[in-house]
Amino acid sequence: MTDAPAPQLDPAQNLDTVDAAAATPDQEMPFAELGLKPDEYQRIVDLLGRRPTAAELAMYSVMWSEHCSYKSSKIHLKQFGEKTTEAMKERLMVGMGENAGVVDIGDGWAVTFKIESHNHPSYVEPMQGAATGVGGIVRDILAMGARPVAGMDELRFGAIDHPDTARVVHGVVEGVGSYGNSLGLPNIGGGSLFDPSYQGNPLVNALCVGVMRHEDIHLASAEGVGNKVVLFGARTGGDGIGGASILASETFEDGVPAKRPSVQVGDPFMEKVLIECCLELFRADVVQGIQDLGAAGISCATSELASNGSGGMHVWLDDVLLRDPTLNAGEILMSESQERMMAVVTPDKLDEFMEIAAKWDVESSVVGEVNDSGRLTIDHHGQRIVDVDPRTVAHEGPTYDRPYARPAWMDTLQADAFSAQLPASGDALRDAVVELMASPNLADRSWITDRYDRYVQGNTALARPDTVGVVRVDESSGRGVAIATRSNDRYTKLDPYNGARHAVVAAYRAVALAGAVPTAITDGLNFGSPEDPDAMWQFVEAIRGLADVCAELGVPVTGGNVSLYNGTGEPGRIDSSINPNAIVGMLGILDTVERVTPSGWRKGGQLLYLLGTTGADLNGSRYAELSGHLGGLPPAVDIEAEKVLAEVMVSASRDGLIDAAREVSEGGLAAAIAQGALRYGVGARIVLDEIIERDGVDAATALLSETQGRVLVALPRDEETRLVAMLEARGVPAIRLGVTEDGDDAVLDVQDQFTLRLSELREAWAAPVRAHFA
Repeated sequence: MTDAPAPQLDPAQNLDTVDAAAATPDQEMPFAELGLKPDEYQRIVDLLGRRPTAAELAMYSVMWSEHCSYKSSKIHLKQFGEKTTEAMKERLMVGMGENAGVVDIGDGWAVTFKIESHNHPSYVEPMQGAATGVGGIVRDILAMGARPVAGMDELRFGAIDHPDTARVVHGVVEGVGSYGNSLGLPNIGGGSLFDPSYQGNPLVNALCVGVMRHEDIHLASAEGVGNKVVLFGARTGGDGIGGASILASETFEDGVPAKRPSVQVGDPFMEKVLIECCLELFRADVVQGIQDLGAAGISCATSELASNGSGGMHVWLDDVLLRDPTLNAGEILMSESQERMMAVVTPDKLDEFMEIAAKWDVESSVVGEVNDSGRLTIDHHGQRIVDVDPRTVAHEGPTYDRPYARPAWMDTLQADAFSAQLPASGDALRDAVVELMASPNLADRSWITDRYDRYVQGNTALARPDTVGVVRVDESSGRGVAIATRSNDRYTKLDPYNGARHAVVAAYRAVALAGAVPTAITDGLNFGSPEDPDAMWQFVEAIRGLADVCAELGVPVTGGNVSLYNGTGEPGRIDSSINPNAIVGMLGILDTVERVTPSGWRKGGQLLYLLGTTGADLNGSRYAELSGHLGGLPPAVDIEAEKVLAEVMVSASRDGLIDAAREVSEGGLAAAIAQGALRYGVGARIVLDEIIERDGVDAATALLSETQGRVLVALPRDEETRLVAMLEARGVPAIRLGVTEDGDDAVLDVQDQFTLRLSELREAWAAPVRAHFA
């Protein structure tokens, strides 16, 4: 007769207590099923001096996941702090390590902003994945004491004609729009791209901006022995259990349906009430701090609050308000139900807290108390199920220096420069421009963006389809901020270091074109498996590029997000993961939004000037993408020239010298002219002769090259002398390219090459996205 197998503990079940764990050291625990490695499990045993309880194991597994602990990235992310100078910190009020960074924008006003990803959940359940991604980043901003005033999103989808892409696009767009619109939060910018590398790994990165006075900044920590820990907002349900570890840290292997229970369900109307409730609690000064409940739910909020404090915390789960009374202790701890917050409140202000919560119809309950034990202890039905040092859970998890190496395939990729024959001139060049503007990644996005409310709250000064979002912060002075998000995934595939630099420089240039002084960034880093040396090398190089270029430009990184395991391919292959994606959100400061510069021509008879010089830069370009080519090295970045260009553009906007400005970047000069014209239906007549003669390029290269550091501006004729004098004084090369032209039958006319009616161009440009998804 053989021995019966040892019983297996279900990590979601509360089957044992701390005392039972100490008495049964040989009890097998399902650590591998929860994503923990054998050495990680042994480390937990060593930290506790015993085996963990089922609840403790679940807590460590989620908090030590890649999503929550950044265990593969934090040693590299340190560069941001190490390369930040004192001068860069001048306007930085709160930096990395908090819910969101905070920047002083002047006159006693502060702005907090951050970007977060919700990638894997948005593939499994696109609508709820995207919606709860928006809700989560809004609560991060709210927890800092700020009123959320604007949102943006950066989306990446698979091939536009793939059968599954429509499922993801429809769900994600509905999730972003419905949640943000219901909150009354304007969505002022961002972008969306299509590429086969994102087929099984779409990216949903949401950014939120919040506004507050300097004195209203709040940081979350559990301080003050005897202070109460209050859970308030939506009730705790069974949705999202294990989401952080299951969805956000590992590659899908078991298919979509098995993952569905791990996707959270959002309620934007509850979140709207929660926002107003939290802001009143802050105004009434009845909270020591507020922490949002996102990934890992109560286990995350309690351990982070306790770890950030100087003492400890005791929690009792019996008083957690439940949506599902059948939930057991482990499920209550791990639930990622949305629209919940946790506050630390002094006993003398508890009644006032409860009154304010009740006023807003927000349910709340006291679930814990701050103590001086240095431990986080959690009871359920009188049984001690957690007894840990909170720092070991929240901030002292594993740190990995993963192996990485430059991929063997990089030499071949970079040597494969774009060499296809360009259209010579005339009709061929005209057809190429139409085809370019009708390509999936330059085509009209209004089918997507028209689903987002851009002007609710009444403080939006600029929004999509302009290339930068601008919001007014102070009504009396007009003071405001500009936000631009940028990422060039193709450049980052070709050269991760310089691709990341491109993202920062492009965002820096964009806010300057709007007239704002570039001040700080947040980043969203979306890469493949850290266990793949190729993908890890891409990630490390991109971080190095970001840190270096931020130091060179003098703009600090305030915080951000890392999303890894975005890949389903075999490690070591060129297609093992997504095109690496370093999204940069740049914040710029405007003394007044009244002089903000839009990105389209608004009237005829204005002069068009091209600033910067043009080279033969077609590697990684949108024109190369038309032929399915990706190879070579991306264009060079000239930091000093970019800084001068930004200063000139801010001055030109402030002094009223220009009426519109547009980057010359993806799609080259052809796309810049076309997009500037399509914005308001104002055409243009241009001459390429001076570019061809000065820069030694042909007509096709002049139109299609993606040489960086170039800007197209429209200005009144009577401001030409002042603008040219400013450009000459600063050494910025410039060419008078042509004039804008309005009328009922506006055209794009390239002298000696072709004439193209705007109506024809608009028809081609507007078709692709609508044809596939409308």
